[in-house]
Amino acid sequence: MDREERERRAGSFGSVAEVYERARPGYPDDAVRWLAGSEPCDVVDLAAGTGKLTRSLVALGHGVTAVEPLPEMLVQLRSVVPGATAVTGTAESMPLADGAADVVTVAQAFHWFDHAAALREIVRVLRPGGRLALVWNTRDDTDEWVAEFTDTIVGRRDFRAGGVAATTERIDESGLYGPVERASFSHVQLLRRDELVALVSSRSECAVLPDEEQRPVLARVGALFDTYATDGVLAMPYVTECFRTARL
Repeated sequence: MDREERERRAGSFGSVAEVYERARPGYPDDAVRWLAGSEPCDVVDLAAGTGKLTRSLVALGHGVTAVEPLPEMLVQLRSVVPGATAVTGTAESMPLADGAADVVTVAQAFHWFDHAAALREIVRVLRPGGRLALVWNTRDDTDEWVAEFTDTIVGRRDFRAGGVAATTERIDESGLYGPVERASFSHVQLLRRDELVALVSSRSECAVLPDEEQRPVLARVGALFDTYATDGVLAMPYVTECFRTARL
């Protein structure tokens, strides 16, 4: 997508901040340890949103500064993760001192950045030898109903469509980081009907639609739940794709 469309869709999350907090999955503990380490350190959680990753970092004992540009997201984050310091900022301009962090994490957001500018800014904030750690939750479409769900929702394309290669390529192109390591983890999110519908409405592709176009999409999602749910619950399987690299 072009820059204007990227900014429009990234900005749409402010209008669905409460839904995002309620419906989006967190991250497996093993993945968070792989990304940030088990020993407490100073972590900047960049583009932190409502703090889905932030809360796991705090729970592991890290000192966390969450950086987020959207005020609606920050309201949610400060409410649910009071143990983190939350500040307004972007990937391209963080209100932080040089060398403020041992690790900079980015969950579900690296694809929204101006990569060249953001990768330079992250290097500024990292200490020598510090690490950049990226993570995405991706649906596991090997389950029949999940594949049908993916075909139903707006914007079926997601990180898996070239995301691995593109992520590594952007980092390598910067010349600022060492080799990129990759790991994958599995986890499951249990969803009631309203939560599945909310999960879709929190996606940028759906959030930017006018109501008359959004309603039929959400109706189809609700019908899928009615078809496949067991005892009022659906189990959404995810593969959590993780990347980490050290600044040179």
